[in-house]
Amino acid sequence: MKLYFYFARRFAANLLGLFLVFVMLSALIEMIEVLRKFDRSDVGFLEILRLTSLRLPRALYQILPLIVILATLTLFLNLAKSSELVVTRAAGRSALRSLVSPVIVVFLVGAFAVAVINPIVAATSKQYKILENRYSKGVQSVLSIGPEGLWLRQGSDSGQTVIRAEHTNADGTILYGVTFFGFDSESLNSYRIEAAQAELLPDFWKITDAKEWTFEFDENSERGAVTTKERMIATDLTKEQIRDGFGPPSTIPIWQMPAFIQRLERAGFSSRRHQMRLQTELATPFLLVTMVMIGAAFTMRHTRFGRTGIMVLAAIGMGFSIFFVRNFASILGENGQIPVLLAAWAPPAAGLLLALGLLLHLEDG
Repeated sequence: MKLYFYFARRFAANLLGLFLVFVMLSALIEMIEVLRKFDRSDVGFLEILRLTSLRLPRALYQILPLIVILATLTLFLNLAKSSELVVTRAAGRSALRSLVSPVIVVFLVGAFAVAVINPIVAATSKQYKILENRYSKGVQSVLSIGPEGLWLRQGSDSGQTVIRAEHTNADGTILYGVTFFGFDSESLNSYRIEAAQAELLPDFWKITDAKEWTFEFDENSERGAVTTKERMIATDLTKEQIRDGFGPPSTIPIWQMPAFIQRLERAGFSSRRHQMRLQTELATPFLLVTMVMIGAAFTMRHTRFGRTGIMVLAAIGMGFSIFFVRNFASILGENGQIPVLLAAWAPPAAGLLLALGLLLHLEDG
């Protein structure tokens, strides 16, 4: 039992040390990126630090597999150099038993990252998007999903229009059970339109079976209501703005993702991107375990066998390959080319089995 705790402590120390190193490197890189992106005349130094701190958690979360595989390589290279692995094998401990402690530690780290760090990353990414839109004078999100349906917002020189719909088609270009609320430049409600359907065309909403109320001082709005079979309303919205209006799935905490997926499906949107994100996050602990197994498979051998540099490069190359395959499978899953569960879980599972087979062949074969 003491040996298990010893390996766990050494691995945790390496993991923490490398994490702190990457915190400093990532902070420097993210600060350079923020300075490049924003004009210093509009954004002060304190705001630069704030934007950097908001970008940093996401950057670290994305490179967590790299940190894990480097920590594994550092651990087993040091154990091999000091001949501690030779002593461990002489005591009757196989390579797989020596891996139990690092695997448990990294699985707990992965579970903690998904349960705790993921919501932090989502919150900081969302706040960064808000500040980015403010400082770059961009347009904030035009779309939101709530229990009462879909909400859109569009603006013009004359005022704002808020659109509510009960549901929509998959790409948000046709709205059903739709209501338009028009506001003038003084934010006063000027008109309301209820329609059975609204279709997004270039520069216009084509409204079908509509009833319109205009609100003017001392006038009965119901008496002046107009019913039309078809009507056009100018818009600057595009299909791409609606599709991207949710923001990236990474801005939604994993604990809120199932409810958000349900609201998306009720509104008529495709939730495949968010389902893919949810399953990928759930598979993260197993991906980190795979990285430990890959790093161990190439570096548990004694240094007297030589070719240590080649083995380290092979381990890092294999780790990057698994990471690339995972990202590629995620794209296929989001586009519906393969099932979501297969896209999220197959790369970690395949990498884990490959590393296990390699470890058994090299160490216990």
